[in-house]
Formats: sequence, C-alpha cells, structure tokens
Amino acid sequence: MLSSYVQRSLEPVLRRASGEFPAVVLTGPRQSGKTTLLKHLFGVSHEYVALDLPDIRAAAAADPRGFLAMHKPPVIFDEIQYTLMLLPYIREQIDQRRSEHGMFLLTGSQNLALAEQVTETLAGRTAMLQLMPMTQRESVGIPDLPLPWETDEPHQLPAVAHLDLWRTFLRGNYPEVVTEPDRDWSLWHAPICRPTSSEMSDRLDRLAI
Repeated sequence: MLSSYVQRSLEPVLRRASGEFPAVVLTGPRQSGKTTLLKHLFGVSHEYVALDLPDIRAAAAADPRGFLAMHKPPVIFDEIQYTLMLLPYIREQIDQRRSEHGMFLLTGSQNLALAEQVTETLAGRTAMLQLMPMTQRESVGIPDLPLPWETDEPHQLPAVAHLDLWRTFLRGNYPEVVTEPDRDWSLWHAPICRPTSSEMSDRLDRLAI
C-alpha cells in the first residue's frame, strides 16, 4: 500500500460490486487513480496484469484461452481496452462459475468501443463503475462526508479562501498533483510552453490587490 494513498469515495461501492458481480469494469480518465484504487483494495487477493505492455497484449491476442489459463481469477486486468478480444473468453469462464463474485476486475480508459463491447459481451455479468479525478471531499481526507442532498445534517467542508479556491481549480484534482503538492502542475498537465504554476500564482496575487 502506497503511503501517499488517498481514500476514495468509490471504495464502498467498488467493494459491494465485487461481492455481487463476477466482473467489475472500472473506467475513467487516465491518471484518475483506477489502478491505484484496485491495487489498494485487491492487491493481496488478486493477481495484477498490465495489458498495455506490447508483449502481454500480443500473448493475449495470440492465445486468449491459454492467456486466461496463465492468469486465473481472481485477477485484475489493467487497460482492458487494449485486449477486447479477451471479453468473450472472460464471459465463458464466468458462465462456467457463475456463482462466484469478484473474479475479474477490469480497468479501462473512457472509451466508446470498450463500453459497447462490455455491454454486448458481459451483459448481466458485470458492474460498470466510473472513477473521476479526486473530489474536494477526498483531497481533504473526508471521502465519506455526505453530499448536501444526501443528509439533513449540517456537515460542511472546511472553508476555503477565494484565491485558494482558484488555485485549486487551476491545479486540478488528479491524485498525483494532490498527493505531491510541490509538483509544478503546469508541467504535469501538459509539457508545452505555457506559464509555470508560480507565474500563474503571481498573476492571481496581483489580481487580488
């Protein structure tokens, strides 16, 4: 478990889904924390296989049944969009052991082809969940704080100064820039010629004067 891990609000839903469905597909933008979340919750109980590696992808395409025989459930298949040919064979294994849950945990970047294939191939066999970049609740360490429409209790997030709020908007809430506050977020988001994060902060400070 990584020391910089930040608890996510989706954790209880993900645990419940893995206990009720043979497969779970976790989608979301790149770098939103899908792999980290699955490894944190299931790294001990499930084997991890990264399907974006060229040799692994080639092995899966050449012999899907043999590949699944080498990586038996429970297993995490990361970046399943690279090996959509595995889905019918995953369905075959699920149908042979339909009463088992949490057999296959799949991640994939937001992808229309992935959503279509999962809907057609694993219908009724999988839960599809989406993980977005971190919320303010998660970034301040209270991921289970109820949302305003979920409770009558007066729970509130800590107050944030106006300029600090704008700096948060500019920095973004991807896990890596949240857990590493000294990172230059302008370089992290896109390595192109643009103002650095310190220059942007200086401009915000001047606007506040």
